[in-house]
Amino acid sequence: MTTQTAEQQGRKVESPEERVTLGITGMTCAACATRIEKKLSKMKGVKQAGVNLASEKAIVVFDPQQVSVDQLIEQVQKTGYGIRNEKVIFAIHGMTCAACVNRVERSLKKVDGVVQAVVNLANEKATVEYIPGITDVDQLIRAVRKAGYDARVAQEPDTEAENEAQQKAYREWKRLFLVSVLLSAPFLLQMLSDFMLSYTPGVAFHFMIPPYLQLVFASVVQFYAGWRFYKGAFHALRGGSANMDVLVSMGTSAAYLYSFVSVLMGNWTHLYFESSAVVITLILLGKLLEARAKGQTSHAIKTLMGLQAKTARVIREGQEVDIPIEDVQVGDIIFVRAGEKIPVDGIVLEGSSTVDESMLTGESMPVAKHVGDTVIGATINKHGSFKFRATKVGKDTVLAQIIKRVEEAQGSKAPIQRLADVISGVFVPIVIGIACLTFAITYVVSGFTPALIHAVAVLVIACPCALGLATPTAVMVGTGKGAENGILIKSAEHLENAYRITTVVLDKTGTITKGEPEVTDIVPLGNYTLTDLLRVAATAEKGSEHPVGVAIVNKAREKGLSLKNVSRFQAIPGHGIEAEIEGKQLLIGNMKLMQAYHVESKPAIKQMEQLEAQGKTVVLITVDKHLEGIIAVADTVKETSAEAVRRLRNLNIEVIMLTGDNRRTAKAIGEKVGVKRVLAEVLPEEKAAQVEKLKREGKVVAMVGDGINDAPALVAADIGIAIGTGTDVAMEAADITLMRGDLLGVVDSILLSKATMRKIRQNLFWAFAYNVVLIPIAAIGLLNPILAGAAMAFSSVSVVSNTLLLRGWKPARG
Repeated sequence: MTTQTAEQQGRKVESPEERVTLGITGMTCAACATRIEKKLSKMKGVKQAGVNLASEKAIVVFDPQQVSVDQLIEQVQKTGYGIRNEKVIFAIHGMTCAACVNRVERSLKKVDGVVQAVVNLANEKATVEYIPGITDVDQLIRAVRKAGYDARVAQEPDTEAENEAQQKAYREWKRLFLVSVLLSAPFLLQMLSDFMLSYTPGVAFHFMIPPYLQLVFASVVQFYAGWRFYKGAFHALRGGSANMDVLVSMGTSAAYLYSFVSVLMGNWTHLYFESSAVVITLILLGKLLEARAKGQTSHAIKTLMGLQAKTARVIREGQEVDIPIEDVQVGDIIFVRAGEKIPVDGIVLEGSSTVDESMLTGESMPVAKHVGDTVIGATINKHGSFKFRATKVGKDTVLAQIIKRVEEAQGSKAPIQRLADVISGVFVPIVIGIACLTFAITYVVSGFTPALIHAVAVLVIACPCALGLATPTAVMVGTGKGAENGILIKSAEHLENAYRITTVVLDKTGTITKGEPEVTDIVPLGNYTLTDLLRVAATAEKGSEHPVGVAIVNKAREKGLSLKNVSRFQAIPGHGIEAEIEGKQLLIGNMKLMQAYHVESKPAIKQMEQLEAQGKTVVLITVDKHLEGIIAVADTVKETSAEAVRRLRNLNIEVIMLTGDNRRTAKAIGEKVGVKRVLAEVLPEEKAAQVEKLKREGKVVAMVGDGINDAPALVAADIGIAIGTGTDVAMEAADITLMRGDLLGVVDSILLSKATMRKIRQNLFWAFAYNVVLIPIAAIGLLNPILAGAAMAFSSVSVVSNTLLLRGWKPARG
């Protein structure tokens, strides 16, 4: 007897999949990002690899059975780059001697991903350097506790570590620039003196640096201030390709070495130390400004991280105790006073208040909170005090999930960047080829010295940095601005695609309307009185989660009616329900349900039509297949729905309403908000098919919904947009989530996409135009190497600075 494998039996075996985010150091241009991406993608077991130059992060999806994170890190390092580590400080409790110190250190060092662990007995602190994505703070704490001690975070690592890393990089660039500018200033003075002597008759002033002093100054600039470029070039060449460092090193080295040889040979007429020294100084200035500007692109993440409360007032054994936010556990009862930040997510148990949720939704008006309502961590309690039970803490809170989604979006790559990636991959070799050709032609025509100057200018003017920064910086700022205004975008691809939307499909209940219908009419048509009809309908609907059923049950409770027991209940999607009460069969639903059970419903048709014409949803009620009455419910249209539809139409976007309601009710709601095309009586399982049909018509479709039954349609659409006040399933299926529960967020999403794409196009245009125009100018000798260096230095700065203007974007809502 043979055993068949899953593949032989025809079943597909899915390989395990993990995702890791690695901070990359040492990248200077788009060629670096492309090279790392290629090296990672070629590894066996790597399914997807994306490297973002602006955020300096690599996101890798891989099969852990075929490749490990250590191998991914090793590959990045072999390619010539480093991995950015994070640092966390723990307060350790229970240590008494040096043996304790050694034990804690060994326990921490055994954790995969720990680079270094140092424990200090005197201050009872442990400083741990680790690789995020391989391990995390929770794992480290567990390791300490397993060793027999206790640990808690002494300081928040995320924001501070990132800020410190950025500040450290900025300080390093600043130090090198200051050294370089100090030693290059005499060369600039000498150049100014030569210019005045040549072009200003009668000026006798002439400043000349002795040749050997020029050699000393230029050597320090070249090999101290410019050492980072040599180091970067070495790693790039060892990794099998070239980058900006190669161009800078080649260009400045050519000028420096020519001048160096000339000094040794006593030929002091043609020295070009000023070219190499000033070019390096200008490029360092560019890098300094770029580092400062790039730090501002992650402003949104830093702002979000800074919103988290530091402590929580937890009730333990009847006493209020202030504890670090990291120590809060699910189930803890927390007390919040007026004016305080709510520390974690939870449900109100006692008291009431109003809460400012603007950090989450962009909504400036405070939201009333009562017993049973949900509160979100990092929002601000405005008035009153209350107690709530913690339901989500740490990485599970809404704020943590928002930060995670924004980080993932900022680390993703927009499709428009592919062209820049292709060009940057071959950019440096092409430039080197142009420089060599320039040198050869100019040497034949004009001799060695002009040939050298022209070739150096070509090498120095070329800048792949601007190409690499054009898209990711805009994506970072765009997704960040979205998060600040309650728009969570899953990836750069969806941010890009949103501006292409031509058709927006809106679900009705919970999207156009509030999703909280109320009973408006009860019409007896048989033997039951109005009260009896409501009681029997509410009894049958007790097990229903449909908004209509909930409205009927709420109405019965308002009236104080006692409900009987249901012996059998069945929901029939798109039709209604069937139930059994005290041996009697009840049907509650639409006309389709009555037709399916062959119930005579003609006596109700006229009244149904009148109620539906008013925009009300009508259900028929039968007992043992005898029509007993009608109940009508109405759902209030959201205040901003009509305004959102109007603005979408002003953007030349077709708006369609999709609903399971009958045509008359749907048409009435559509007319209220200005929707011309209504697709009514659509069953939940048919929604995705309707979206696909619209796509086949050549439309770029965005589906907007909030319910579980909207999830397939959200996935089927080109862009799925979930109303954040809806279900987690819909939010997970969506490409964009609107934390504020109104349709103006759809307008804002499209406008934000348009604004971001406008910046990306501007950046790419200037990046391409810069290189296409100035490289030929340098090749024909119309650009001095120093001017070329200045232009190169400020090209990437101009791109990032242009992107930062996007931070001034404002949502459409008033």
